[in-house]
Amino acid sequence: MPNPVVHFEILGKDHEALQQYYRDLFDWNITQASPEFPYGIVSAEEQGTGIGGGVGSSMDGSPQTTVYVEVADIQASLDRAVELGGEIAMPVTVIPGMVIFAHFKDIEGNLIGLVSSEMPPAE
Repeated sequence: MPNPVVHFEILGKDHEALQQYYRDLFDWNITQASPEFPYGIVSAEEQGTGIGGGVGSSMDGSPQTTVYVEVADIQASLDRAVELGGEIAMPVTVIPGMVIFAHFKDIEGNLIGLVSSEMPPAE
């Protein structure tokens, strides 16, 4: 399948409670990304199947679920999403040493993430 879904995020106001909920519900192994970032990583490799993801706190505390689609050119995909009636929710963003990503809203308002397969250099 071209442009596969490769990551998910489930966010809310209390990352610790949310992470424990999904540990208890699905027996997921969720590890803290870093001490200063309220976000835990769900590893698909340890689980055996499925895709990896993250469970953490959203910036405004609101609940949010996002799937991330891997694309070759994030900006071109954002432009195409807008051309088809969507809107950019977050422009191309680089977290050094981790990820390059962006968000758009589709024609129904669903938040969709785009992610690059390329790892940006660490600063």
